[in-house]
Amino acid sequence: MSFYFWQELNRMELTLVFVACLCLVMAVTGDPCLIISEINADNPRLDTTEFVELYHTSGQRASLDGYSLVFYNGNGNIAYKVLDLKGYSTDDRGFFLVGSVDMLPKPAILLPPNTVQNGPDAIAIYHSSAARYSEKMNVTSVGLVDAVVYMSRRSGGAEYLAEMLTPGEPAFVEDDTAHDGDESIERCLMSEDRWGFQVSLPSPGQRNNCTPPMSPATVPLITEVRLGGGQVEGFVEMTEASSAGPLVLVVLDGRTDRVSVTLMFSYCFYTTSTINQSGAVAIYSGTVRDFPVGSALSQIQPLDAFVFAGPGNRPSANLTEMLIPGRQPYQLSNSLREGGFHLSRCGVATWSRDPGVFWEAPQTPGQLNQCPWPKICPHNSGNGTDPSPHLPPWGNSDFLINELNTDTPGAAEDGEYIELWHPSARRVSLQGIWILLFSAHNNKLYREISLSGHFTTSKGYFLLGSDRLVPAPSLRLPPNTIQNGPDAVALYRSPFGPPSAAQRGIPTKGLLDAVVYRQRGSDMEAQELSKSLTPGQLPLLEDHEVLPGDEALSRCRGLYPFDLSAFSVAPPTPLRENSCPRPSPPPEGVVISEVSSGHWTNHSQQRGFVELKGPPMTSLLGLVLSVFNQERSGTVMALPLTGFIDQDGFYVVGNVTGAGDRFFVIQGFTLMSVEDGPVSLSRCSCCEVRSPSSWTSSSPTPNRDNLCPSSAFSSHIDICLSPMATDWHGYSGGERL
Repeated sequence: MSFYFWQELNRMELTLVFVACLCLVMAVTGDPCLIISEINADNPRLDTTEFVELYHTSGQRASLDGYSLVFYNGNGNIAYKVLDLKGYSTDDRGFFLVGSVDMLPKPAILLPPNTVQNGPDAIAIYHSSAARYSEKMNVTSVGLVDAVVYMSRRSGGAEYLAEMLTPGEPAFVEDDTAHDGDESIERCLMSEDRWGFQVSLPSPGQRNNCTPPMSPATVPLITEVRLGGGQVEGFVEMTEASSAGPLVLVVLDGRTDRVSVTLMFSYCFYTTSTINQSGAVAIYSGTVRDFPVGSALSQIQPLDAFVFAGPGNRPSANLTEMLIPGRQPYQLSNSLREGGFHLSRCGVATWSRDPGVFWEAPQTPGQLNQCPWPKICPHNSGNGTDPSPHLPPWGNSDFLINELNTDTPGAAEDGEYIELWHPSARRVSLQGIWILLFSAHNNKLYREISLSGHFTTSKGYFLLGSDRLVPAPSLRLPPNTIQNGPDAVALYRSPFGPPSAAQRGIPTKGLLDAVVYRQRGSDMEAQELSKSLTPGQLPLLEDHEVLPGDEALSRCRGLYPFDLSAFSVAPPTPLRENSCPRPSPPPEGVVISEVSSGHWTNHSQQRGFVELKGPPMTSLLGLVLSVFNQERSGTVMALPLTGFIDQDGFYVVGNVTGAGDRFFVIQGFTLMSVEDGPVSLSRCSCCEVRSPSSWTSSSPTPNRDNLCPSSAFSSHIDICLSPMATDWHGYSGGERL
């Protein structure tokens, strides 16, 4: 049930509706594309009505030459069926069906019953030479146009397919309890250009059953708005929320951030104003007395809100951030429309306070909204050209902090930003991703930002920052939000709620990456943040003296998470490849000579150190000593070196006598030893760099030559292999090694 009300405009002395034509944010961007629109993989009983529905977003007949449809088995991650679509076309409305022989309407490509596997599996569209794709091939992203990874409630196990085909998005579950009878996985627009999937009644060859979610009875949502013009009435419709207590509709002026109109929700309306204004409508719990006309924008969070912008006149960053954090206002153009505008909640996003879920649609007060089928692409992959994603060698494919600009010139601080990057270098959903900002002064969280509902760019970047930043960030923050330091920025994957709700203090569960940074003279103030987020590493310094004008902390040396040594002070490059300084040539002849860890034995004299060896008096400036932990898949320690090799050719870092001026304890190593005393790993081959065979265990010898086996006492041994005495049949003599 919904509430709605409209009034004759000439009876109301209110000023807030625009006589303007919507420039829809969901307008087609780029060329139309081919997408997977619907999948029905699991039918009741005999699986005789399976199908895959493709849709061309032009809404017209389109050739499928050059496309291939590939079905992947999640058990082994190989293709179990490949269909070359050459010679086929979509129908006149853009639909194309592949499905079982017995289903209606009749598919263009017929499949035997029980062909489409129930999951964990995947279905993908490729655009490339058909010869590149064949049954039993391994899963690939080369030529990928679109993909759906799915599983049943009972299966699971689709993680690898999701990582390869839909990085950053988990497999979708076809819930067989969602509806009586059959159900399918249907693609629906969530908000703006963000797509998602939901379970609904099958609709092969027809528009999907994309209906906005039903909100709980305690959470009212704005479902329809008519912006009136001339003598045209205006109204607001919302879902019923009888248990929410008294509700009040508040209209705000986008120029002043002050209340223009306040009414109890039995009178929901808009009226006219000039087209150059901007404003908002918000629903609050409370009464008219709580929001008097002329009062400033309340700091209380609204239950739902709709913010809009007139041509050349955006609402303030303060109003946008307070009412629709992380979203954009609905933009109006200069084109006039005498009949006003009918806007309906059509996006299926589960969150509130997002103007992007509203589309232009027929007016339906008191009835279900009549939403048009969208004509935008869920990807920016064009015709599926090879994306050639740059994946790190260890296989990590989750988000990283790529660039920080926390301190910009001037008092306004209106150029600060945080840039994320996904190593797939593709458009990836940020569903379940959070940014947390910590202050080192009290080691507490001062800002927690959900990125759900957002996507990276087609090159894998995502930018959040000040409202005046150019290029415009996808998520805008009020100026001077990001503190200058000593502080920290941390990145989390937390699909079930805020990371702060799952763990007290400084959360580490779900932590993907973190950067601890400081100002001059404040490196010791961030010890607790460093210990929790980037252990063993000194905070970064965004040094103003390095570059004229502005500067940023940019990832320049590697894609390991939590590795502060990967960052350099560089010119700001938001949404572009980082402009990294050319590194100094590395010192020649310097190698790791010996490693000892206090955690290898329980011996009381065991000490941790790393010994370097090289030409005497060689400068180590520019080298970073990094310690990695396989279990954490990241850096335990990253220590910039600034000293010199001594006159004897040694440099020792650690907690032993004669070590350099940097002290730390190496953690995370495991070495089994039967020796009764301290033990270390010593390089015993001079010239084989990065070779495990160059090393042997010995007693520690920091600042001295290593104790290595002597060739004078070595022996040559011939080994003859032969069968056991009980297995002499077929013996043809021993084999000499």
